[in-house]
Amino acid sequence: MNKVIIVGGGAAGMMAAISASKAGKKVCILEKNEKLGKKLFITGKGRCNITNACPAEEFLTHVVTNPRFLYSTFSQFNNEDMIEYLEKIGLPVKTERGQRVFPQSDRSSDVIQALKRECEKGRVKIYYHTEVKELLFNEEKDQCVGVLLSDGRKMEGDSVILACGGFSYASTGSDGAGYILAKQAGHKIKSIEPSLVPFEMKENWCKELMGLTLKNVMVRIKTKKKGFGEFLFTHFGVSGPLVLTASTCLGKYQKELEAGELKLFLDLKASLTPEQLDKRFLREFDTYRNKNISNVMERLLPKKMIPVFLDTAQIPEDKKIRDISKKERRRMIELMKNFEMHISGVRGFNEAIVTRGGVNVKEINPATMESKKVKHLFFAGEIMDLDAVTGGYNLQIAWTTGYAAGKNA
Repeated sequence: MNKVIIVGGGAAGMMAAISASKAGKKVCILEKNEKLGKKLFITGKGRCNITNACPAEEFLTHVVTNPRFLYSTFSQFNNEDMIEYLEKIGLPVKTERGQRVFPQSDRSSDVIQALKRECEKGRVKIYYHTEVKELLFNEEKDQCVGVLLSDGRKMEGDSVILACGGFSYASTGSDGAGYILAKQAGHKIKSIEPSLVPFEMKENWCKELMGLTLKNVMVRIKTKKKGFGEFLFTHFGVSGPLVLTASTCLGKYQKELEAGELKLFLDLKASLTPEQLDKRFLREFDTYRNKNISNVMERLLPKKMIPVFLDTAQIPEDKKIRDISKKERRRMIELMKNFEMHISGVRGFNEAIVTRGGVNVKEINPATMESKKVKHLFFAGEIMDLDAVTGGYNLQIAWTTGYAAGKNA
């Protein structure tokens, strides 16, 4: 029986343990926290967006960084396999809007318990409150032979899998320690940045709209459309699924972001063309000629947003519809389709769902997840330079790479 040491008991670590134990290996997980799946517990607001049910062949189009690297492992274990696997181990799931898959119970703890039970079935030994300080190598330094723990104990094994997460939500254990271990094996780390993260905005009025959710709107950053969905105002700026997905492209615009010149455009009526919107305005204006513009705008926008919208359009709230000029109407239509805001920054790693950057995937075998630098060292999950948009895709990367690392370790 071989011994596989897995550093980290999150999504990727648990899946690696299950996969390795199924292959008949003796497995242990070293977890620095007091329980498994601490970050998994808070994902999807505690409901756990396990994966996405889009067709498997379409899945990798939602991966932002290094999708090609995942081709080989995805053919071994994909999103459809994950859904089937969970049903088989007694965790019923359901699919919601945007093909997002959740446990039927809406409890992330049920996902963790189901995976923990599978680990126990495979006789995986779990060591809690156990921190790895260093990797151990053979004399030639070309093979990983175990780990040195922070209390000075050595643990030897035939293979080591690093599944210790990225740098987002450090309180859950993803505190970047995995990068230090990877560097000990000679791996390069692509610079890390927060991803799937809310934006801080220059507009002070965001505070006044705090808590307001706009539905079915579209976001553009520069000229690039970034999807359709929900947009939420917060005390510091904006958030919501649409913003989190848009944040995955910010790496390309770092200079503009740092200079405070990066603009976000909101299409408040994404389902209507400017011509259709103009007809809608004319219809409302004909019906309510003697009303104030602020009253009529309630038919087109949430009440809370109207003062901000009219102020930006430079139209007094008490102006009568009959007095609105053609030029002012055109200005409102333009504003509805291209409501301009200014991104002043992003929230930090503590609010980032995932980390962009990490261990350079060119130094990892894409079929087995084994290091190309050091034999018997494997990687799984967020520690690698892989990230995707929001909607269950990032967790699937953890399941897929964890499965492959465990099987091949």
